[in-house]
Amino acid sequence: MADFKSVNIRNKRATFDYEILEEYIAGVVLVGTEIKSIRLGKASMVDSYCYFDRGELWIRGVNIAEYSWGTCNNHIPKRDRKLLLNRKELAKLQRSLQDKGLTIVGLRLFLTERGFAKIAIGLARGRKSYDKREYIKANDAKREMDKAIKTYR
Repeated sequence: MADFKSVNIRNKRATFDYEILEEYIAGVVLVGTEIKSIRLGKASMVDSYCYFDRGELWIRGVNIAEYSWGTCNNHIPKRDRKLLLNRKELAKLQRSLQDKGLTIVGLRLFLTERGFAKIAIGLARGRKSYDKREYIKANDAKREMDKAIKTYR
């Protein structure tokens, strides 16, 4: 079984496709065997995004694989899951979504020291293709600088 510190499932496309403006940590409502699958690292956050429904924040696109030792009571892998934030944060996010071009994306799924599953979400603005090229150039330059510093030491 994986240690709770090793469970850190990331959405790598989110930071490439979006410019993250703000980041929040939200609890997630899980049912049945979902937490057991997360502890084994059997989850994916590719193309996950959040939406509001009746004042509640939900995340769609998180795939938590079925638990291998689960019975007929196993969970549904790609269901929408409710996120838990306080009322002020929910109101601020809902107001922010009124701006054109902003969305909420899932960034990473992790376990706390107490064993609770949390999702880091980010208020994001989509990048244009030329912005993506600039982002790649900046990352490559940073990587080269880090490599040069390591070889210098």
